[in-house]
Amino acid sequence: MIALLTGLIAYKSPDHIILDVHGVGYRVHIPFSTYYELPEMGGSATLHIHTSVREDAILLYGFRTRLEKSFFQLLIGVSGVGPKLARDILSNIQPGPLSQALVHSDLGKLSTIPGIGKKTAERLVLELKDKVEKLDLSSLPAADTREIPDDDVADDVISALLNLGYKEPFVRKAMAGLDATGNASVEGLLKQALKVLMK
Repeated sequence: MIALLTGLIAYKSPDHIILDVHGVGYRVHIPFSTYYELPEMGGSATLHIHTSVREDAILLYGFRTRLEKSFFQLLIGVSGVGPKLARDILSNIQPGPLSQALVHSDLGKLSTIPGIGKKTAERLVLELKDKVEKLDLSSLPAADTREIPDDDVADDVISALLNLGYKEPFVRKAMAGLDATGNASVEGLLKQALKVLMK
């Protein structure tokens, strides 16, 4: 069972990376919260790994912090929440706001996440409310920075949001309304777009 990987980033996209560990490339699925914190391709990274074994595949899910991995493992412990949905939840809402939504039974906020309906939101609160109160939230990532997209960056962000389950008209509207300054960055733009879409 793989629990931790350290290597060089051979490929990086918003939903997965290929981590070169001494010449072996591991495809690791990641949430946006981890993607934001990773260095550029060629940089070194250490990821906390959850290994998901299915009949037809062994999939690796990677997280920059133990806290992200802990949330992921809590989420997949909920009936009806598999690894892909858990990863998508963490891509839409960071551990801090997710914890607050669960502790305060904020079904409205949870239901805005693609793939989460009212019943699933209720189940998440019921099963996780007490558990998240025990997690250490001191290592939450810092606030995002505002950045402006170029066409390629915007296309990458739109593609990532569509893959998460957001409808194209809402994605286009969110992208058009971003308040942006500075250099283009997929990470910065994703953070902004998700904030708009989660309102």
